[in-house]
Amino acid sequence: MVGIFITTIGITTDWATSGTSTLTYKTSWIGNSIGSGNLRIQNNIEAMYVSPDGTVYTNSHWDEAGTEAGIYKDGKIISALSDTHGWGRGGGKAVTANNKYIYLAMTQGSIGNTKEDYPAEKIAWHSVRRYDLSGKTAPFPGGRGWDKSMLIVSNKSEVTGLAIIDSELYVSDFAANKIRIFDTETMKELRSFSVTNPGAMAVDKEKNLWIIQNKNGGNPAKILHYSSSGKQLPQEIADIVEPTAIAINPQGKLLVAENGSLQQILIYEIKDPPVQIGNFGCKNGIYTGISGEIRDLKLYGITGVGTDASGNIYINSNGFNKSGTDLRKFAPSGKLLWRSLGLIFVDNADADPKTDGVDLFTKQEQYQMDYSKAAGKQWTYKAYTLNPFKYPQDPRLHTSPDATFVRRIQGKPFLFLTDMYNSFLQIYRFNPTTDGKIAIPAGMFVGTNGADKPFLTGNWPPYQPQKGEWIWRDSNGNGKFENNEYDTSKDYPYIGGWWVDSKGDVWKVLRTQDGTGIRHYPLQGIDSKGNPIYSYSSMEKQTTPKIFNDLRRIEYFPQTDTMYLSGFTVDRPAFGDDTGVTGSEIARFDNWSKGNRTPRWRVVIPHDTTGKREVSTAAMSVAGDYVFAVTVKTAEVYVYNATTGVQVQKLKPGPEVGSESGWIDIPYGIRAFHRSNGEYLIFVEENWKGKVIMYRLAG
Repeated sequence: MVGIFITTIGITTDWATSGTSTLTYKTSWIGNSIGSGNLRIQNNIEAMYVSPDGTVYTNSHWDEAGTEAGIYKDGKIISALSDTHGWGRGGGKAVTANNKYIYLAMTQGSIGNTKEDYPAEKIAWHSVRRYDLSGKTAPFPGGRGWDKSMLIVSNKSEVTGLAIIDSELYVSDFAANKIRIFDTETMKELRSFSVTNPGAMAVDKEKNLWIIQNKNGGNPAKILHYSSSGKQLPQEIADIVEPTAIAINPQGKLLVAENGSLQQILIYEIKDPPVQIGNFGCKNGIYTGISGEIRDLKLYGITGVGTDASGNIYINSNGFNKSGTDLRKFAPSGKLLWRSLGLIFVDNADADPKTDGVDLFTKQEQYQMDYSKAAGKQWTYKAYTLNPFKYPQDPRLHTSPDATFVRRIQGKPFLFLTDMYNSFLQIYRFNPTTDGKIAIPAGMFVGTNGADKPFLTGNWPPYQPQKGEWIWRDSNGNGKFENNEYDTSKDYPYIGGWWVDSKGDVWKVLRTQDGTGIRHYPLQGIDSKGNPIYSYSSMEKQTTPKIFNDLRRIEYFPQTDTMYLSGFTVDRPAFGDDTGVTGSEIARFDNWSKGNRTPRWRVVIPHDTTGKREVSTAAMSVAGDYVFAVTVKTAEVYVYNATTGVQVQKLKPGPEVGSESGWIDIPYGIRAFHRSNGEYLIFVEENWKGKVIMYRLAG
């Protein structure tokens, strides 16, 4: 254990040797159907194939714990394909299987000099890798890669579709505008035929192929019909917008995942021409009825569809901008039979203070809690809060935010999001009458770029000022970034952290040594559209306490006029530029608004003193009588008495989550909430296995 030193009113104590008291706590989690072990629900299923017996084979580009490709049965993940992660490897967006092998689209990148078979520098193999049905690789003569199980399809773009007819494997080579056919046993190429922008495929009862032709520029998507020999057949489907997956059911009907605004599975009778005879799922998906509210037949961001021999339907929804896995099995009648959820990736939760922690929010999801239930069973997925069709400029679609702050300002709910680099603060409002459960883009702060160019490069957001930093407010309430909605300034570019206090004031600390590293943006009110108002003209520059030379985090509590700051200090400076951590000390300041800059106490927290970065603190959070801080690599939560600074407990992941956690990757990887019954909820990011760990600490 790292030595923890407290200085308070001139007294210094080494609490690492004097011991700590014990507070009772339990471990739980939210956001994943499985809370521990290697077989938990993977991140972002992007393709799937369903065998006649109902086994579901999946694929995704990336899963932090290495489950890019899973095997699911009866609502459980029963295995994962081996060796899909690390050493330059990742998954992809196609998968299929027969009664002997699984064929997985994947990418193998270069890893430098090696005696094994890897791509040359700056080259990536977009491949099909063969596995046996247990998930172990199945090498073949002429196979590539370290274990000879990879078939290289392209060095230019990934494999976008896979299908099997008898002993032949059909592969969509997107870059070459071809369907290439290989022998399923020898993996030797047999022939090919041309299809522009080929994507996912399905095989009908006549052993012909239905192929999604992906949209390209102004050319809309279509579904084309080909014989197994490569002859284009006259039937095609053009009345679709965003087809993402395709399957044939036992009756020979064609199922198409329409990921446009309909958010449904479209069902076609295969005739000349094909005729849509039905659909599955609610029209407009999750945005029908109460927009965003989770219901069994409301789909959102569809990436996979399949059926088994009994006609059961399997559908995966990913949300938008990789919101997470929502895999469901339905009876032909539409009854939900099971559901597997893996909703969390680089995120943390916060509690709505009005509901005393019953409602929790992450960056795109709302959960409802029942704390009387067993660990991992307390959460229910209630709402998906992003609508890309009504609000295509929602910052969550264009950036990678995390770590929600939930605030009630003048009684109204708001969400604030930042990101892994503290580069912005996004603001969302709610209007249940017009938007149900959707979080509506309301405002945004960004940092100052060091050079004279837009802080956010690319085509989004439109009209952003070309220099300096800016505040956007959606003054007309349409959720769009428009020319007259920016306030601009120029400040120091290196941000240490953000905070939103209970009054709705925004605070920011800068990693500057000029003595005025604290920015306070007092709330100027809420406009007629429901957006909080902030401005640079009302911004206050406040003095940094002299003990700090590199501020990293800030939490201010106006009810008691108490400020908590963390960062690197003059006494304990940073060992190198460790940009993402909390610093070396946390300090409390009373009577902050009256100008006091003398700490009531300061505590040395785990931090790097060797340059190896094995020990550091990622995040802090203050609630009630305690200050909580979580370490990066061990994910241990240090609990300090907020009045004295004395360490009183250390929380570690319990057996409910396998006594394990991944590293803390984000600057707000811990968030604490004090309930009215005295209990503390402490939410900790657990990116590795796709969940948020929740500690329940007795008050």
